[in-house]
Amino acid sequence: MKKLFGTDGVRGKANIYPMNAETALKLGKASAAVFMNGKKRHKIVIGKDTRISCYMIENALTSGILSMGVDVLLVGPMPTPAISHLTKSFGADAGIVISASHNPADDNGIKLFDKDGFKLSDETEKKIEELAFSEIKVEHITGELLGRAKRIDDAQGRYIEFAKNSIDNLSLKGLKIVLDCANGAAYKVSPLIFEELGAQVITINNNPNGLNINDECGALYPEQMKKFVIQYNADIGIALDGDADRVIMVDENANEIDGDQIMALCALNLIRDKKLKNNTIVVTDYSNLGLDKAIKNANGNVVRVRNGDRYVVEEMRKYNYNLGGEQSGHIIFLDYTTTGDGTISALQVLRIMKKTGKKLSELARCMKKLPQLMVNVNVKKKIDFEKMPKVMEKINKAKKKLKNNGRIIVRYSGTQNIARIMVEGINEKEIRKYTKEIADEIKKQTG
Repeated sequence: MKKLFGTDGVRGKANIYPMNAETALKLGKASAAVFMNGKKRHKIVIGKDTRISCYMIENALTSGILSMGVDVLLVGPMPTPAISHLTKSFGADAGIVISASHNPADDNGIKLFDKDGFKLSDETEKKIEELAFSEIKVEHITGELLGRAKRIDDAQGRYIEFAKNSIDNLSLKGLKIVLDCANGAAYKVSPLIFEELGAQVITINNNPNGLNINDECGALYPEQMKKFVIQYNADIGIALDGDADRVIMVDENANEIDGDQIMALCALNLIRDKKLKNNTIVVTDYSNLGLDKAIKNANGNVVRVRNGDRYVVEEMRKYNYNLGGEQSGHIIFLDYTTTGDGTISALQVLRIMKKTGKKLSELARCMKKLPQLMVNVNVKKKIDFEKMPKVMEKINKAKKKLKNNGRIIVRYSGTQNIARIMVEGINEKEIRKYTKEIADEIKKQTG
């Protein structure tokens, strides 16, 4: 059987399999079939980011769902975490987001949430895949049995209030914020959230045209935001990605604050307030070892899981933890939301700044990062690393040299033809050397 789902939903070049209208139609039908439960009237929420291809995918998904006799609630461009929240708020059976997150505008993707706002398990995704590649009969669904589509006008207001409530509507008056919306899904709602709480907001990259999402802006490209923070003498810079489920920040001096540092300062604050459940946070293998040290020095614990924010959430739910995330800026505050939310993560940091009266630069000093280098290598084909002896030779040689003072992780992206290399250690010159040697060999072997 063909595989549709990667580490975060279905993703690919828009209008090319699997992100074409035909496959979206099948996914719509299959998703409706999986989430139908009983004889009640069923409904699925659909949101999207600002890519031009979202119109095509949205209409195809909607058609498939309606043909199954399931209603569709259309909320338009909204952050991924907003769809998670609205799925619960509307009492829907599922939520779907059309977005390729931080990927270029030519890509698109489909992410799904269950009725409780959580990303799907591998088992549920497999069921949808199996049905999508089978022939689902719909000839008996006619007349009043067909689904209806409805646009929801107050969806934005619902999410804005939900986000503000995550910090109990605390006044942010006196804080000056530079906010980079990446010309993406948060371009309307996020500026309003910070403004309504009283902050002075300088918003950039909030004019999407369907083709400029993530284009040299947002969480992956914070350089523009850094310049504005200095220019406007701002207290903080906040950069979201295309679907606003991740965030990267800069302090008042335009020094970058990544997901690890955000988690460290938030976890330490929760430990002080005795609110970090089981005194534990959940991270992935890519999180810097400096985070472990900062948390353990405060008598906290760090649990690591494989890469992917949904695996972080699974671990959190399983053992009743309330904070976890990824270095990339997917951070989950399970007390408030069920998935990564860049805006809510930023609000938690702003709350700590207001509560302590400290600048972000001072708060971020709670964690000292070990030298870590991450490199992406474009590959024509994902060849198993074990089947490339020369690549494994470079990896094993570097591991032997690092001994117990570092780590090496080499894996393929689940959504793109990219090999990701991470090398961490004490000596920055050494890790640069090992990273280059591994990357060069992968390029050579994969064409």
